[in-house]
Amino acid sequence: MSNKLDIKNEMAMFDRKNRDFYDSLDEQEKKKFAPFLMIRWGSAVGGSADLQSYYVMSCNENLNKHFFDVSASKHKKLQWLLATTVSPGMGNQYHQWITPKKKTTDNKAVKFFREQYPHLKEDDLKLLTDINDKDDLKRMARELGWDDKRIKSDL
Repeated sequence: MSNKLDIKNEMAMFDRKNRDFYDSLDEQEKKKFAPFLMIRWGSAVGGSADLQSYYVMSCNENLNKHFFDVSASKHKKLQWLLATTVSPGMGNQYHQWITPKKKTTDNKAVKFFREQYPHLKEDDLKLLTDINDKDDLKRMARELGWDDKRIKSDL
């Protein structure tokens, strides 16, 4: 099998606006092709701030806006064609992966710790909730000057 689905090659085709790329894939490659990667990889480029802004805005406008309205299982070619509209046609760019944000936990204990320690990562906040029980939270809240009414409503 060729390296057509190597991300560097896909991004080169993306930047070159190669509208025939998807059609050049064999059946196995078409099954493995993941159009969603075009959003993650395609929107982030190196270079000037203007070029970076252009790619983000173009990706948002041309891909993000209605990307999931077009079913990937049935319309991968259409999603690829949409992806080819992003590039301004200025040659190959250095693309990088944007890590998706982790989902945040919204229980009251995590909210309490997030408010007290806004610099901590979600994993660290989760750990704090695991090692402190309800009584520990109430004690901490009292030490912070919370009254019983707020403790009852927020914890």
